[in-house]
Amino acid sequence: MNFRRSVLSMALGSALVLGSTAAFAQKGETVRIAWIDALTGLTAATGQNQLRGFQFLAEQFSKNNAAGVKYEIVSFDNKLSPQETVNALQAAIDRGIRYVAQGTGTGPATAIIDFLNRYNERNPGKEVVFLNYAAVDPSLTNEKCSFWHFRLDADTSMKMEALTTFMKDDKDVKKVYLINQNYAHGHQVVKYAKENLARKRPDVQIVGEDLTPLAQTRDFAPYIAKIKASGADTVITGNWSSDLTLLVKAANDAGLTAKFYTYYAPVSGTPTALGAGSAGRVYVVGVMPSENPAARKLMDEYKAKFNDDFYTAQIYNAYKLLTAAIVKAKSTEPIKVAAAMSGLEVPSFVGNVTMRKTDHQLQQTVYISQWQKAGPKPYDYSVENTGYNFRTIKTYEPYVASTPTSCQMKRPSGL
Repeated sequence: MNFRRSVLSMALGSALVLGSTAAFAQKGETVRIAWIDALTGLTAATGQNQLRGFQFLAEQFSKNNAAGVKYEIVSFDNKLSPQETVNALQAAIDRGIRYVAQGTGTGPATAIIDFLNRYNERNPGKEVVFLNYAAVDPSLTNEKCSFWHFRLDADTSMKMEALTTFMKDDKDVKKVYLINQNYAHGHQVVKYAKENLARKRPDVQIVGEDLTPLAQTRDFAPYIAKIKASGADTVITGNWSSDLTLLVKAANDAGLTAKFYTYYAPVSGTPTALGAGSAGRVYVVGVMPSENPAARKLMDEYKAKFNDDFYTAQIYNAYKLLTAAIVKAKSTEPIKVAAAMSGLEVPSFVGNVTMRKTDHQLQQTVYISQWQKAGPKPYDYSVENTGYNFRTIKTYEPYVASTPTSCQMKRPSGL
């Protein structure tokens, strides 16, 4: 009897060990992520910075993470084209890559969502998950929402909610000019700026608006002349990369003294164009406070390695969420990881962030920062070695910027 009990006990113990090993079989695995964004053209500097960000943090998280996995980035240049994006995505899938990251442009993001909705339904067991780190059109988590899509940035409506909450108390804002890129995000900036200002500051006049071709305009002087002629004291723009860099350069060259409320002023090249002449006049709404010790440590390490600035906090949150979801799922299988990530809450630079289950839109703290001369610690960081930086002047808890969703998400059977 004792011998039989002993044998049975050993067998049960072995089964438990084997079960535990199977449950955590992902330890030591390499999770490959296809990074698909523009590395050529006028937005190349932005793409190169964000690719380095993904590669840098892949290396950092691979050293030590709770899931015990390694991360590897495989890059593809989509030339800012939806069709090139689909071609790259298919090439990544053909190479066995099950996770994709993209953020530059709504067109490419929409193409990925549409492709994966069809592909994942037709290829059970080979699903692919999309980590969207910067494509901010609200429709992607509303009428176009998808179980396979997770947005890590605050969307256009959320950022405008925070921006106009701040602007409503700025009594110097009386006449606003809207200049934006002629694609989904630019149109949404105009829409939400008008709606929010009408609700919060009905006294403010919209004195002009322009939509410019995405990443094609090289001379913004004619647009600046129109802004000056309008008498605008404030400009609201969702422009990014070359379209913002060249816009603020033209504004400084023309002596335009209006305030600029922006979405992407920290992006490569724009801080240098801002220079000393823009101090105190340029604001940005974002999700990373540079004064935070954890954020600053990452920024300093990135700058020491690349002599460049880390400004995309969403990349950090991508790894935090993905790692935590792998741990929760006890698997690297995308369908299990996606189910685990849906509704997941993890710690980030400041407080927790939550991947809202209803639409897969990350809920997070939003910050308003102002371009100022660098000062004593913790305000001493020098963006693009200019001697200036974006100093946080207002913090909004997640509920302030959060906006409702109309998403009717179709989930895989059983999830």
